[in-house]
Amino acid sequence: MPDDFWRDLAPEPGEPKRDPRTAAREALTPELPKRFYERASAEPHERGFALHLDGRPARTPGKRPLVAPSRGAGEALAAEWEAQGERIDPKTMPLTRLLNVAIDAVGAAMEPVAEEVVKYSGSDLVCYRAGEPDKLVAAQAEAWDPVLAFARERYAARFLLAEGVMFVEQPREALEAVAARVSRETSPFALAALNVMTTLTGSALIALAVADAALSAEDAWEAAHVDELHQERVWGADAIATERREARRREFEAAALLYREAG
Repeated sequence: MPDDFWRDLAPEPGEPKRDPRTAAREALTPELPKRFYERASAEPHERGFALHLDGRPARTPGKRPLVAPSRGAGEALAAEWEAQGERIDPKTMPLTRLLNVAIDAVGAAMEPVAEEVVKYSGSDLVCYRAGEPDKLVAAQAEAWDPVLAFARERYAARFLLAEGVMFVEQPREALEAVAARVSRETSPFALAALNVMTTLTGSALIALAVADAALSAEDAWEAAHVDELHQERVWGADAIATERREARRREFEAAALLYREAG
């Protein structure tokens, strides 16, 4: 730990005493970069719409053009940059982060990323049900049974249910059906978005339901958090947990938007 860290915890003579937790948090939090541009815009590009800052093309961390696949996604990207204040905060820019990953990483790793989505379906959230209380059992059924019906009707994929956390091995045919659907994704933008929707919800089936317009992004997010929402109704909401969930929700919405615009 650098010496400056400890000096921050102990004030110089004559300085007011500081809360050590605040000092520690500040010492471990990197300073955000200053905003260095006045205007962000989405400009036509051979691969879609590129982000321009004060008329100059922006680039990803991998030094590639920061491009969105459509005008709608490009304008949403530019809006994230326009909304920044004196400092640029990456936590408030989920679409930017997702596009960086799609461009710099997913394009060169399509098969492993697709395999990760399929792997989630082998232990999908919607297959693991509570045995009690009755209200939670009913809430899970209401939110998740339509997702399973969608997979059965759209992909001929029949999944097995389990009570509690005991692992249940899913039929090979069901997993192959999901793999066949995911293999149709040829755009790194769409696959990156599908992967993010899957990991954020813990459910490849919920993500695919959004991708195939069987669920809205809002309904999908609510379905993925049935358990948390039930606990909040029983015990009350925790401010920190709610804030974290809202941050993940913004990432999910960015992924749903990118998937829709990449099609």
